[in-house]
Amino acid sequence: MIHKKFLNLILTVIMMSTTFAQNLERKDVPEKYKWDNSTLYKNHDEWNNDKTAIENQIEKLKAFRGKLEENAESFYQALRLYFDTYKLYYKFSDYAFRLADEDLRIGANQSLNQQATTLGTQLSEAASFINPEILKIDQNKVKSFFDQKKELSEFQFYVNDILRLKEHTLSEREEEILASAGLITSTMNEVHSVFDNAEKPNPKVKLSTGEEVGLSSAAYYKYRAVSNRSDREKVMESMFNEGYKKFQNTFGANLSGKVRADYFFAKNRKYNSVLEQSLDANKIPISVYENLISEINKNLPTLHRFLKLKARMLGVEQLYYYDLYASMVKDVEFNFTIDEGQKLLLDVFKPLGEEYVKTVEKSFTKRWIDYVPTTGKRSGAYSSGAAYDYHPYILMNWTDDFESVSTLAHELGHTMHSYYSNKHQPFVNAQYATFVAEIASTINETLLNDYMVGKAKTEDEKLYLLGTSLDLMRSTIFRQVSFAEFEWEIHKRVEKGEPLTGEEMSKIYYEIVKKYYGHEQGVCNVPDYVAYEWAYIHHFVGYTYYVYQYSTSLIYATALAEKIVKEGQPAVDKFYNILNGGSSDYPIELIKKAGMDPLSPEAFDLTIAKMNSVMDQIEEILNSKK
Repeated sequence: MIHKKFLNLILTVIMMSTTFAQNLERKDVPEKYKWDNSTLYKNHDEWNNDKTAIENQIEKLKAFRGKLEENAESFYQALRLYFDTYKLYYKFSDYAFRLADEDLRIGANQSLNQQATTLGTQLSEAASFINPEILKIDQNKVKSFFDQKKELSEFQFYVNDILRLKEHTLSEREEEILASAGLITSTMNEVHSVFDNAEKPNPKVKLSTGEEVGLSSAAYYKYRAVSNRSDREKVMESMFNEGYKKFQNTFGANLSGKVRADYFFAKNRKYNSVLEQSLDANKIPISVYENLISEINKNLPTLHRFLKLKARMLGVEQLYYYDLYASMVKDVEFNFTIDEGQKLLLDVFKPLGEEYVKTVEKSFTKRWIDYVPTTGKRSGAYSSGAAYDYHPYILMNWTDDFESVSTLAHELGHTMHSYYSNKHQPFVNAQYATFVAEIASTINETLLNDYMVGKAKTEDEKLYLLGTSLDLMRSTIFRQVSFAEFEWEIHKRVEKGEPLTGEEMSKIYYEIVKKYYGHEQGVCNVPDYVAYEWAYIHHFVGYTYYVYQYSTSLIYATALAEKIVKEGQPAVDKFYNILNGGSSDYPIELIKKAGMDPLSPEAFDLTIAKMNSVMDQIEEILNSKK
C-alpha cells in the first residue's frame, strides 16, 4: 500500500469549464506553445523499457516481504527499492497521462494510460506489506537500525510518521476487514452521483426570454448568475424546491449512511471523532478546525458589509440569496496573447525573487506548458510535478482573456511548489500535503490581482478586478466555512447517537446559512427553499472534512501575500520554507516556518483587513461616481 501522502493525486488539478470551440488541430500549433514530452521519453520504446524495469523492481520488492526486521541493511534496501520504484513509476505514469490528454480520441495513447494505471495497482499491491511490517518491529529496534545505517536518515520522517499512527493501526486481519468494508461504504458516493446526475428528474423553468431550461447541475450553475433577477429567483427556487426538497429524505439517508460509515472507521481506529481521525493524517490539531469556524463567525460583520455593498452595486434595496451569484461589476474585456500573459507574469512575480522569476521564464522557454485548446484535448488546467528528476508540466486551454492569465498564475504556483520541493527534498519527502497545496498558487493569484489593480487604466477595470477578488473571498472563505460547520454538526449528531434524517439536515443547514448571511438582521434574505441546498453539494458525500482546506489555504495565502508586500524579502525568505519543504515536516509546522502561526488570529486578521481594504477601494470609486 502506498504511504498516505502518496495517496494524493500525482496531479494538482484545477478544472474549469471551456465553452469555446476547440477546432484547431494539434499539428497546427507552434512548437513553442506545446509541452516537450521528449524530455522524459524520446519514443515509446524507451517508455516500454521503463515498464519492464518497473515490473522487475516489483518482483524484487516482493522478495523483501517478511524481511524488514532482519537487520538494518535489509530495512534500508527495502525502503530504497520501494521509493526508487515509485520515483520511476511517477515519471512513467506522468508521461502516459499527459500524452493521453493531448488528444483523448487517440486510443493508443489511452492504452498507455491504462497500462500505467494497471502497473500502479500492481506496485501498490506488492508494497502493501511495508507499513504493517514496520509497525510490527519493536520501536527500539527500528531506532537501532537508524543508528547503524546512516543512509536511513533519508527515510526518518516517513518511518516516524508510520510509527506515530501505531496506536490507530489494527492487526493485519482487522485491517483486511476494514479494507473490505470500504468496498461497501464507498457506495454512498456512487449512489449520490448516479441519482443526482442521471436518475433524479431535473426541474424545468421558463425564463423571461421564453426559453424553457432543464436545470441540470451545469445549467443551474449557468442560469443562477443571469442578469434578470426574476429569472435568478425562479432558477434557484425550482432547483431546490422541485429538485431537492422532494428527495431530501433519500439524499439524507444516503448522506447519513456516509457519516455513520465515517464514524465506523474512526471508532474502530480508536479515535474519539471523525474530525480527529481526518486531521490526524497530517497531524493537524483539532483546534485548527475549531479556530477556523470560531474566527469566521467572529468576522461575520465583514461578510455582512460585503452583502450590503453587493446590494448597492446591484441596485436592490433588499439582497436575496439568489442574488449572490449575479455579477456585482460589469464585465471588462482584457485581452492577452500567450506571449503578453507570459511577460505580464514575469513582472508580477518579481516580489518573489530573481530565481523564482528566472525559473518561471525557463518554464516558458523550455516548453513546460501546453497552452492551446485543440480538438480532442482535455479541457481545464492542471500542474503535474510527478517527474521528480525532471521538471513539472502544466496543461492550459488559453482563451486570450484575464481568466487565462489568472489560471496560468495559479498553476505556476503549483509548479514552483513542486519544482522547489523536488529540488530541495529527497523523493520520499517531495510530495506536499493538500493542507498547504493551494497556498503557493493563491499567493500568485493575489500578487497578480494586486498588480492589475495598481495598473488599471479605468475605474471600470479597477472595479472589475476588485469585485472579482471580493467575490472569491466571499465564496472561498465564508461559504466554504459554512459548509465545514454543517459537516461538523452532522458528524457530531451521529457521534452522540442522535437521529440524522434529511429533514434534520435541512434544519441544520438552514440555520447555519441564515446566521452567516444575516437573515435575521435583514442583511440578506434567505428563502426557506435554501434549506435543501446541502443535497446539491456533492463534497459532503464525496469527501470527509475536506472543504475547510479551501478556506485555510486562501486565508494563509492572503495573509502571507500581505506580509510579502509589506515586509519584502524577509517575508519572501520565510515563504520559501513552504516552497522548499515538500513533506519534510507536517503542514502546520511548515506554515509556522513561513512566518504564520495557524493557531493564532494573525492570518484571519490580515485576511479580513485585506477584504475590508478591497471594499474601501470599491466604495471610494462608487462615491466618486455620484
